Amino acid sequence: MTDAKEMDAETAEGLERLYRRYNSWLTGRLRVFVGADQAADVAQETYIRAAPYSAGGVRRPKALLLRIALNLVRDDSRRSRRRGGEPADVDAVDPGEGASQLEDLLLKQVILTMPALYRDVFVMSRFGGMTYAEIAAARGLNLKTVEWRMSKALDHCSKQMGA
Repeated sequence: MTDAKEMDAETAEGLERLYRRYNSWLTGRLRVFVGADQAADVAQETYIRAAPYSAGGVRRPKALLLRIALNLVRDDSRRSRRRGGEPADVDAVDPGEGASQLEDLLLKQVILTMPALYRDVFVMSRFGGMTYAEIAAARGLNLKTVEWRMSKALDHCSKQMGA
């Protein structure tokens, strides 16, 4: 006997929609870090694990798929270390570092696609630790302009990572 359950039609349809829309995006992101063969395997397992969420409609499908994939990479690295081997195709020093490097790479890609007008404010705030008032003074901008640019930068990040 098997523990496999048949998927209801709504779940299968939701999963198929996720797969068709995001599979090339997900495997492309993973391929950069873990290689083509492992990226395909991780992506396949990601969709299996995403199945229960697919029926109800996912608000942020890219974020869900990426989180599941990163957890799978992290788990694989841990299992490999427990067996005394090196993590397969993952250049991780510790179990969580490989996935952390992937997250950093994805964040960098999102920031680089951001218009320069918003990127400067975002980087100064999030990585420079500057307040909006400090950014306004440093750039010779109105405080409201800094707030507006930051909201646009955050909106850009949200669209890139979640939509």
